[in-house]
Amino acid sequence: MGHVGIGLNLEAVRTSHKSFEWGVQFAAELGYEYIEPMVHWGRELLSEARYFHSVSMLDDPYRIRDEVEKHGLKLSALSSHSQASKPEIAVEYLKQAARFATEAGAPILNTHEGHKQPWTTMEEDFVLIRYSLMEALKVCERRGIKIGFEMHQTYSLKPDLYDKCLDLVDSPNLGANFDTGNAYLGGEDPHEWLERIKDRVIHIHAKDISIEQSDAERGKVMGTAVGCACGDGVVDWKRIVDICRSVPQDIVLSVECGTLDQAERSISHLKSIIRSDQRQVALT
Repeated sequence: MGHVGIGLNLEAVRTSHKSFEWGVQFAAELGYEYIEPMVHWGRELLSEARYFHSVSMLDDPYRIRDEVEKHGLKLSALSSHSQASKPEIAVEYLKQAARFATEAGAPILNTHEGHKQPWTTMEEDFVLIRYSLMEALKVCERRGIKIGFEMHQTYSLKPDLYDKCLDLVDSPNLGANFDTGNAYLGGEDPHEWLERIKDRVIHIHAKDISIEQSDAERGKVMGTAVGCACGDGVVDWKRIVDICRSVPQDIVLSVECGTLDQAERSISHLKSIIRSDQRQVALT
């Protein structure tokens, strides 16, 4: 039985206009064990002015490593989303992210296939996605970095096609970054889907969906940026944790919510479930 950790995706601080360093300290003060920073190409104004949490891959990766270690945290992954169906974006982005992650100390890169282009067929898209993943994995494998492929867009929100994405490259370094909220909004039962592919899961975006968002968007959208606080929405987190505990690999629940108070409520809810499970195991 693997360890189930609790992390914070730094999207939680985006609407507060805070820096990466501020977000790391915030996560540590709330008691999170892991964080998932976002990285980007090049330079942009808000990050340089420290009003946005994303870190440029032109920066020294030790900026991330040192800040995380200073606060006693660990990296669960880098949010390095690029459109795998557009190799001109994804290939060099993910290769650079793999090199950056190696020095920063992140074991996983999270990405997805991206939006469908109007001039390609499905067959062509899968060739493009395979090309991007193959090129990136050649760099990842030598460095011990894994790619967590997330259900988010055109194909990956359908379980059978998601399996096809994961089967495009035969590599032990390709796995599933399971997003509970995206799976739900795509019209699937996230608990049943997670059970189906649990052996391939290497990271989880712990995203809950409010009743209001569910009523307005379920079956109509391709994923969502962030969810509500874990425990405030439709996801059964006790069931999610139980599934995670049934596999040998360690899995981090990286909370993907939109506000600071949601981040606080999320860790309180998830900790209560994990502690309750630990007490039950001790009693048996």
